[in-house]
Amino acid sequence: MRSLGVLLSLTAASVIAAPALLSAQQAPVRQAQAPKANQLPRAQPANPDLDVEELTPSQIRRAQETTPPAPSKAAAAKAPSKQSTPTPSRTVACNGVFAKDSSHLKLATLYNAQNVTFTEVEGPDGSKVMASVLFPKDPKRRLEVWWENEASRSGTYLIIIGGQSTWTAPKGLRLGMQLGALEKLNGKPFKLTAFGEDNSSTISDWDGGALAELPGGCKAGVRLAANSKATAEEREAVSGESEFVSNANSMKAAKPTVAEIILGY
Repeated sequence: MRSLGVLLSLTAASVIAAPALLSAQQAPVRQAQAPKANQLPRAQPANPDLDVEELTPSQIRRAQETTPPAPSKAAAAKAPSKQSTPTPSRTVACNGVFAKDSSHLKLATLYNAQNVTFTEVEGPDGSKVMASVLFPKDPKRRLEVWWENEASRSGTYLIIIGGQSTWTAPKGLRLGMQLGALEKLNGKPFKLTAFGEDNSSTISDWDGGALAELPGGCKAGVRLAANSKATAEEREAVSGESEFVSNANSMKAAKPTVAEIILGY
């Protein structure tokens, strides 16, 4: 279930013609002679203009070369190879097609229109929202983009990375990161809410860390889920209405991991 707290915190803050082998002026006039008895006539060249008796050995060789020599290995290596179209990155940056002034059209242009669908997605508290979904049939490549103007499908509002998605957010933020790795990425401990009935918690304050402000002006909201192997006592210790610090022993014992990333402008 999408966390309303995460959403609210975010809303605020491209063939050379060979030269004539013989000059016409150099060819002597030849008289046709009848063959003598018991003597076969001399076979004529395939090309009547070329009389082998008048050609030098080098000219004969040139006339016989009907196919060009095979290219050397060095030449073949220099021959340009066909390059396939590069695959667009699956890293969300707060610029380009994910900038604040982006649109559904820009997403469809880069990722191919057949891979981008404008459809209904889950909003906070069970509501429904219209959004552009990249690769909607592939859980590992799925990405939601919400718009400030749904009618024109423009103006990036929120970018949602959830479920089994393998998309990476700015600074290397990704799903499945453990609490310690998240602290390291932020450069310091941070604050988060207690785990609710849905077994999730949200980052309430990055406490001035590296994830407080991302390049490009967007902000990151994160929802964490407690480890499924955590005991009832360990979960109970981080439940309620209190706010926790990420390096608290009780929070470490629950071993939460990043379950959803929400980038907003």
